[in-house]
Amino acid sequence: MEGKDLIIIGAGPIGLACGIEAQKAGLDYLILEKGCLVNSIFNYPHNMTFFSTSERLEIGDVPFISNNPKPTRPEALEYYRRVSTSWKLKVKLYEEVKKVTKDSNKHFQIVTTKGTYTTKALVLALGFYDRPYLLNVEGEDLPKVKHYYDEPHPYFGQRIAVIGAANSAVDVALETWRKGAEVTMIIREDKIRESVKYWVRPDIENRIKEGSIKAYFNSTVNRITPTTIEIKLPEGIVSVENDFVLAMTGYQPPFELMKSMGIQFQQDEYHTPVYNEATMESNVENLYLAGVVIGGLQTNKWFIENSRVHAQVIISDLKKKHL
Repeated sequence: MEGKDLIIIGAGPIGLACGIEAQKAGLDYLILEKGCLVNSIFNYPHNMTFFSTSERLEIGDVPFISNNPKPTRPEALEYYRRVSTSWKLKVKLYEEVKKVTKDSNKHFQIVTTKGTYTTKALVLALGFYDRPYLLNVEGEDLPKVKHYYDEPHPYFGQRIAVIGAANSAVDVALETWRKGAEVTMIIREDKIRESVKYWVRPDIENRIKEGSIKAYFNSTVNRITPTTIEIKLPEGIVSVENDFVLAMTGYQPPFELMKSMGIQFQQDEYHTPVYNEATMESNVENLYLAGVVIGGLQTNKWFIENSRVHAQVIISDLKKKHL
């Protein structure tokens, strides 16, 4: 059983930042990741452009040079590979954490798909992008239903339903329509969300107004079949011929894993985990939270640019404890 001073679960940008700070502090650390390096970014649409400028995505004093002020997904993947290589970070990829317990010495025991480790301290730098909200309707398990979107080409000449009214859904609807898809949007609210990017919102509203993109507001999915999608409207159910369903319904943190570790949650609508804002330590001693995971269901509150500082806060607290 391999013993460490610190184990970091998650090799996204914030997990890598924690590894860099641990390395600078001389801690014996390890980063465990169930997928590839920066797995959430890898799962973004192929031609996605970040909202932030490149310097706000930098970690470890490694310059992020992009062709334009706002970098693309491929540029970000290349950058974080370079960060990992430059710092020679200790990362084990494709190794999923299955169970975390504490032993008699109050050390964490971590069981993964490939081994078992012990550590004095633990950081959860977990993302959320690989845990979609499910529709929980009949037919959701059909091959034509997708919770991720990569590129528009496969949907050329197809009748697609896009579920959602936030940025992801709007981007998918516009891009697939422009590449030759027949697009129908299914939206729970009575309008496109106010949070949609200001330069995109007029575009989608005009496409809906002119009828280029069909939109059902105040509506939900009732059932999905191989050839149709049933939509529940205020006035009843309508069946629409359909080839693909792109459910851009959002994503959530791994609450069950967190609960199994003893992490408590506030009694609020966002299921926010309990943690000390000054140290990032959860209610479990020596178990820290970093990145978007601290926001619970508020996955649009924390980003790389405003949570990369968590790494310095956590390692600073660990140094004070002399673990």
